[in-house]
Amino acid sequence: MKLPERHPIGSRAPVPLQPDLPPADTVRWVARRKAEVVAAVHNGVLSMREACQRYSLSSEEFLEWERHYKQGGMAGLQVSARLH
Repeated sequence: MKLPERHPIGSRAPVPLQPDLPPADTVRWVARRKAEVVAAVHNGVLSMREACQRYSLSSEEFLEWERHYKQGGMAGLQVSARLH
């Protein structure tokens, strides 16, 4: 049975369930994967500490993702958007 999708922080990105989270060994962080991790933390699927441990992130890096997501949604998480 598929659970209904929830939308975090006013976005249209579905909240991932733990099995749907990016793999713990993810190296290439595209905007969608970052948004999934931020959404998981915001919706109680993972704590920030668990997310940082699972993905080898510093708390500063996670908080940066969160800030960019709140400011610009998925587009705010794209690296190229911040380079220009």
